[in-house]
Amino acid sequence: MPLKTYQRDFISFAIDQNALRFGSFKLKSGRISPFFFNAGQFYTGRSLSFLSQCYAATLEDIAVVSSLAESNITTVASNKNDLIKYEMIFGPAYKGIPLVSSTATALYEKYHKEIPYSFNRKEKKDHGEGGDIVGAPLTTGSRVIIIDDVITAGTAIRESLEIIKVHNALAVGIIVALDRQERGTGEKSAIQELEDDYGIPVKPIINLEQIIEYLTENGGYDEHLENLKKYREVYGI
Repeated sequence: MPLKTYQRDFISFAIDQNALRFGSFKLKSGRISPFFFNAGQFYTGRSLSFLSQCYAATLEDIAVVSSLAESNITTVASNKNDLIKYEMIFGPAYKGIPLVSSTATALYEKYHKEIPYSFNRKEKKDHGEGGDIVGAPLTTGSRVIIIDDVITAGTAIRESLEIIKVHNALAVGIIVALDRQERGTGEKSAIQELEDDYGIPVKPIINLEQIIEYLTENGGYDEHLENLKKYREVYGI
């Protein structure tokens, strides 16, 4: 599938911000990767605003607000039945907190959708409003999409899924910035393992295949492009 405008813009901006770099990087797994993605580089108002717009655009691509699912409002996707129905978004502490709040803002400013959001506390609060959730309450049966940066081991996401389950809400999807499309110690990637374990889709703004497509289209990346293709041949899913 051809790159969409927001995906192409995201890759370009990530390179400009040094969030997406090419070279030689040692990963926690010990592998030497020809690319590295660090969402922590989106640390200014401008960059966070841009990032949140890309999350919002991805949401518009793959999901529809439950209250609108049966309406006559047109959506980006050609078939509404293919869209994930959701009611609110959730950010895992800590990295997911600015992502989910800014994405809610982007959804309102660009798409005029007032979507509730919440995030978890790492430590439960036993005074004031108390509890482990900040923001919109997770209510029984509410359909939730999780917003996070990347999935490596998937620990924070799994914790969020359990929190959502405890509150009797329903996690219906996960959106991340990047899918490395890379297997772990077994034959599956961390994203595939999550999808299999919980039966919910994980959708990235971009994936490695799309990065390769972007570099091929734009030129000037011949050496990096070759290294990415070789790495994908060895570790790709």
